[in-house]
Amino acid sequence: MTCTHHRPAGALHSVSFQLEEVIQFTESFMTEKEQIEKLRTDGKLTFMQLPLLEIDGLCLVQSRSIVRYLARKHGMDGKTPEEKARVDILTEGGRDFLTYFYPLGFLSDEETLAKIKTKALPRYLPIFGKILSASSSGYLVGDSLTYADMILLEALLNTEEFLPGSLNDFPKLQEFKDKISSLPQIKAFLEGPQRKPKNTPEYVATVKRVLDM
Repeated sequence: MTCTHHRPAGALHSVSFQLEEVIQFTESFMTEKEQIEKLRTDGKLTFMQLPLLEIDGLCLVQSRSIVRYLARKHGMDGKTPEEKARVDILTEGGRDFLTYFYPLGFLSDEETLAKIKTKALPRYLPIFGKILSASSSGYLVGDSLTYADMILLEALLNTEEFLPGSLNDFPKLQEFKDKISSLPQIKAFLEGPQRKPKNTPEYVATVKRVLDM
């Protein structure tokens, strides 16, 4: 199984987290425009863009579709129709939160972080903190890991990395982050080479070159 992209960031990290939790996989990175053009010519990119997950004889594109496929395949999407709906709701909320971090490295970091601090954190931290306060399992939904947990974890890791101390007033979020991060395969991912660093100028230049931006 191969996951092809120009390097995981944001939603892609959630794909990588989920892959690491359920199965071993190989990453393939695009560094030149010709590589993505070949995938397009080969008909592997339905909408002509990455990411691409090749699994079970399928070429899956669109990060949300990839995450949902993996979640359904490995029972990480809730156990009942009600839980499944709740997982979808919280996943989309977590993704909205995570989206605030996407411009880092591409636009002004100062402006991006100011927006996160004044708009994203006051909106999302209290909501997810309240949800976790009502959870007896420590998970967002039900009593087991779902892809909603993975999305929120990535958002909280970004929060801690770029705005240290922001979780100090939210002990349930801190507990959640520590709990999910300590799961064996997630811990191995976070401590291993597949956990990617911040967007660097070199990475941004590579993305622009590959995507002809």
